[in-house]
Amino acid sequence: MTGDIEPYPARTFGKRALDFCVYTAGILGPVMSLPQVILVYVGQDVAGISVISWLGWAILDIPWIIYGFVHKERPIIITYTLWMIINFSVAIGAVIYG
Repeated sequence: MTGDIEPYPARTFGKRALDFCVYTAGILGPVMSLPQVILVYVGQDVAGISVISWLGWAILDIPWIIYGFVHKERPIIITYTLWMIINFSVAIGAVIYG
């Protein structure tokens, strides 16, 4: 391993396509959890929601965010920041309405 860092955007089409897929997945994943947040806050329905699980997932996002900043990995920073917001939102809603 030489320690060389790939340029962004990547030089090859395949790597640029992969970069796009990673950013897209990193945003779509948390967005797909928005119905859960809406169910909690609009419907005030927290049946079956484990505060411990959602809070745990939110807390476990923090090391990933720090890792992303340390290694200057924007996809990791974006993805795990969005997940942390979603996870904390569900956990807080479950406490409020539970």
